[in-house]
Amino acid sequence: MQKPAFTMSPLAFAAFLVATTAHAQSSTAITAAEPETLPTVTITASADASKDGLSKAYAGGQVARGGRLGILGNVDMMSAPFNATNYTAQFVADQQAASIGDVLAADPGVRVTRGFGNFQESYVIHGFELYSDDVGYNGLYGILPRQYVSPELLERVEVFKGASSFLNGAAPGGSGLGGAINLVPKRAGNTPLTEFTAGIASGGQGYGALDIGRRFGDNNQFGVRVNAVKRKGETTVDDQRSEVSLLTVGLDYRAGNLRVSADLGYQDFDLTAPRPSVTVSGTAVPAAPDASKNFAQPWTYSKERDTFGTVRAEYDVNQNVTAWAAFGGRAGVESNSLANMTSLSSDGSASFYRFDNAGKRNTRTGDLGVRGKLATGAVTHTLVASASGFWLDSRNAYGFGGFGLGNTNLYAPTTTFIPTSALSYGNDINDPRTTQKAILSSYAIADTLGFQGDTVLLTLGARRQTIKDQGYAYNTGLATATHYDASATTPVAAVVYKVRSDLSLYANYSEGLVQGGIVGSDYSNRGTVLSPYKTKQKEVGVKYDGGKLGMTAALYTAAKPIGTGVLNGLYTLGGEQRNRGLDVSVFGVPAQGLRLLGGLSLLEAEQRGTAFSGKDALGAPKTQLNLGTEWDVPGAAGLALTARAVYTSKQYINPANTMEIGAWTRFDLGARYVTRIADRDVTLRARIDNVADRNYWASAVVSSDSGALVLGAPRGVTLSATVGF
Repeated sequence: MQKPAFTMSPLAFAAFLVATTAHAQSSTAITAAEPETLPTVTITASADASKDGLSKAYAGGQVARGGRLGILGNVDMMSAPFNATNYTAQFVADQQAASIGDVLAADPGVRVTRGFGNFQESYVIHGFELYSDDVGYNGLYGILPRQYVSPELLERVEVFKGASSFLNGAAPGGSGLGGAINLVPKRAGNTPLTEFTAGIASGGQGYGALDIGRRFGDNNQFGVRVNAVKRKGETTVDDQRSEVSLLTVGLDYRAGNLRVSADLGYQDFDLTAPRPSVTVSGTAVPAAPDASKNFAQPWTYSKERDTFGTVRAEYDVNQNVTAWAAFGGRAGVESNSLANMTSLSSDGSASFYRFDNAGKRNTRTGDLGVRGKLATGAVTHTLVASASGFWLDSRNAYGFGGFGLGNTNLYAPTTTFIPTSALSYGNDINDPRTTQKAILSSYAIADTLGFQGDTVLLTLGARRQTIKDQGYAYNTGLATATHYDASATTPVAAVVYKVRSDLSLYANYSEGLVQGGIVGSDYSNRGTVLSPYKTKQKEVGVKYDGGKLGMTAALYTAAKPIGTGVLNGLYTLGGEQRNRGLDVSVFGVPAQGLRLLGGLSLLEAEQRGTAFSGKDALGAPKTQLNLGTEWDVPGAAGLALTARAVYTSKQYINPANTMEIGAWTRFDLGARYVTRIADRDVTLRARIDNVADRNYWASAVVSSDSGALVLGAPRGVTLSATVGF
């Protein structure tokens, strides 16, 4: 690997940063003989313990003016040289979101899919997949439950579009080349809060949530925020049941130069008879069956239980230098008994076999750094140095069999007894052994230079990342050849030009870095460990802030290595997938009583340098369009009507582009009424998803060079009431 372009360690750089900042101060009014008096700062509650708190909500309250950009901290949208959207807690609540996927259904640049062969949410950003394992929590990876996150604990859902390894470090799960998602937990505000929400959804699923926030102390320096959630019952899919229990506690302390925040959470997520993805065998894709029907076997299930927590502290060394440290961890246990489905022909005939797995995952992660400001002549500098680490111990076991016992049809499903004989096992399903240990570490430095009164902002930086990964054999526990220890440097260069107070132009070059993965069983060099690899992205964009209405547009091109092999041949990373696209978004209040949120994403994802050169990439729609509106009904105070349209063009599910799923459009409607009943604030909400009850394949799950189909949800109605006490 090429050596990094810098040799100064983070600690040396931090010492240099403090020294140069102190020198810059000595040229002003501060001297060593005179104690420094920090100015009084009004601080708002912030999950990341930052001095300035969260970015304010934009007009309409659905998105925020800015958000966290990794080690650069919270940045206003007009000063950010990247493409990001930050959804607020108010938007999450008004959508009656039951998952992160429900929130991201509003984003034209993101499509929600499902993990290959399991039931964890997965997200496609700029044509590249982001696993739920690689979603950040308050700036840290590996903390959140792996399969599903109940959104009631969240203050913000921050979506970054583009390569982000410099900003956040490499994602430990080996995804995220097209973008990143960071979830920001709730904090107690200055006003006491007690809210209870109850609801019901199609299928009879009941819902209850309690949200309590309080501040204590002479200056309200201590804060506590508690969220408790319970969902239980059948879903919109026949005979499919879901149960979620969540409890989180968020703590914070803010006084003088020190700010500390901490979170502790527990989530229990159970699915019974979950409808599986469908792998296509043969040359034809079956038409989408009735979206309300369930072709799962009744004995299948998926269970996950997670305990997770973080602590983050920030200290102002002086008025120009701030240091921070953050640590977190998760202990997760999951088990599944699945009937993986394979479509055999276009008439709906299919087969399945039993696949059980169990796992335990323990993660630890940490991040520390220092940020400072100084000036050299007319040029301002915001300097930052950071170091991070991530540790994973993954324990797994599996059992599979029952081949030939499961013959069914997608259009007329049949059930069978659970296969109990002739199962092949890897490790003890009741006591999984370690199969993977991983350590990711990195250090990064950056300088944002401001010219012409900070109307021009130039950011230069680099991160040196080391990835160590060791596999262990099932049954024997011996270390395997699936091992690597590799390092790489991911630089960034970005510039913002503020043409006017309401108009910014930006450009950036950034890179993504992920683990290389292991060659699958369909190739002659199966088991080979591939080296970590990068994506390289170039982007230019424009942002407009009209005060009430905001708009952004971005053109980008990105490329990542892909395999050149064909089935049963040698698999190597000799080709590339090149994604070129346009993102346009609009948000805010274009007229009194009307709110907009939506946009357009155009994508050309092409395979190059492979046996399928010139063909489209798998699971990458060329066109994605979202448009959401909210209208305050004149003469009916507190009443708002909502509507949303979501369009996704066709997607290929094999590299030869001989099989595809068709384009689909979904319409959602809703209403919200805010009033007072018995001297209490009450919000009534109703939503109908997929109003036309359309049957469609929603997405193509991609794993290596094959795809699987995820059926869209049928029409569903959700009703809820929130009462403030």
